[in-house]
Amino acid sequence: MEDFLKKCEESNPGEKEFLQAVTEVVKSVKPVLDRHPEYLKEKILERMVEPDRIIIFRVPWLDDKGEVQVNRGYRIQMNSAIGPYKGGLRFHPSVNLSILKFLAFEQTFKNALTTLPMGGGKGGSNFDPKGKSDREVMRFCQSFMTELFRHVGQFTDVPAGDIGVGAREIGYLFGQYKRLQNEFVGVLTGKSLSFGGSLIRPEATGYGVVYFASEMLATRGETLEGKVCLVSGAGNVAQYTAEKLLAFGAKVVTMSDSNGYIYAEQGITREQLAYIMELKNVRRGRISEYAEKYKDALYVPVDPAKDYNPLWDHKADCAFPCATQNEINAKDAANLLKNGVSLVCEGANMPTVLEGVDILLDSKILYAPSKAANAGGVLTSGLEMSQNSMRLSWTREEVDSRLHTTMKAIHKACVNAAETYGTPGNYVDGANIAGFLKVADAMMAQGIV
Repeated sequence: MEDFLKKCEESNPGEKEFLQAVTEVVKSVKPVLDRHPEYLKEKILERMVEPDRIIIFRVPWLDDKGEVQVNRGYRIQMNSAIGPYKGGLRFHPSVNLSILKFLAFEQTFKNALTTLPMGGGKGGSNFDPKGKSDREVMRFCQSFMTELFRHVGQFTDVPAGDIGVGAREIGYLFGQYKRLQNEFVGVLTGKSLSFGGSLIRPEATGYGVVYFASEMLATRGETLEGKVCLVSGAGNVAQYTAEKLLAFGAKVVTMSDSNGYIYAEQGITREQLAYIMELKNVRRGRISEYAEKYKDALYVPVDPAKDYNPLWDHKADCAFPCATQNEINAKDAANLLKNGVSLVCEGANMPTVLEGVDILLDSKILYAPSKAANAGGVLTSGLEMSQNSMRLSWTREEVDSRLHTTMKAIHKACVNAAETYGTPGNYVDGANIAGFLKVADAMMAQGIV
């Protein structure tokens, strides 16, 4: 394993996020490789960490002043062993090759856990939609899709949204694809209900996180009722994680954005959550405005000088990191334990650094990695693909029921895999092993491709 990781580092220099994701998986699947040397012989791991292809392209567009702007676009088609590539598009200044490769690698195993026939992919651009007009976002999206359209399709690669890519961006992207390809097919998910979207899709990731957390607590005879919960982020995942937590009787006391976080010791009410949704989704405002409106809430701005995030330093029972990757470092993990947190369920992709993961696992608290806990989003994207193929639209209740049932199945698969390979209760190992086995077996069956 050490030789493999060393070679991987040499082949992907400086790609710390990607190497972090690979290291976590490799550590988990070592017992599988010990029992199944055929995976080693066929170089399954070596093939898994190499994307099928990486597409990088220029995205020129005109701003509202008539000036030319240039961004870089990406699509990582990681693995299609069990189905067409599936994974979101992220528009954010932080986007680079390492981040997208880690996301595509994680997506491969996450999609395998859903039981649906979807491979792994990811893409995006260093374009920042924040502060741009609708027309500027439209022109960028049209330019982006003018290159991407030749690489995607309903049986090839089906992108979705991610950070910076919501219903507005998906609409512009879909419109340009339809215009260029002259066909109306489900090439993107996360679409508006008016042209092929699925009910529950915006809520799916957040709802799924809470369904998974509920299953974890049930293994110890507990529920979310009355639990004090820390939630980071204020975007789509955080909003609907908070909404479902309230429905389960929990108390949400924090939410955040890139500038800082709010702490409402008395708990955020449904009315106040609705205000946050309107603030972030419609007005695209900052979370600090919440504390201006509700005086009993504390607003804490980001302090770059601190080596920890004070959001994770409050008394609580559960933590739901729903903002971005590596938002919980080792000190944050220690603070969570110090403050009584007994469950961490990841809504964002890989929000905990490796040292933090080790601290949480060693403590024996309930800790769910993102590839299992936040699979509800891509699961419902898969359901949207099914509805598009059949020209059907399922009811909200039917989609939510399928989501809830499948999140229970993912939880069971993680538990069973961890027990089978000697680390009962370890959801990280369980998720990695269950996802790895499905993808590896499909790759073995298809030969050396």
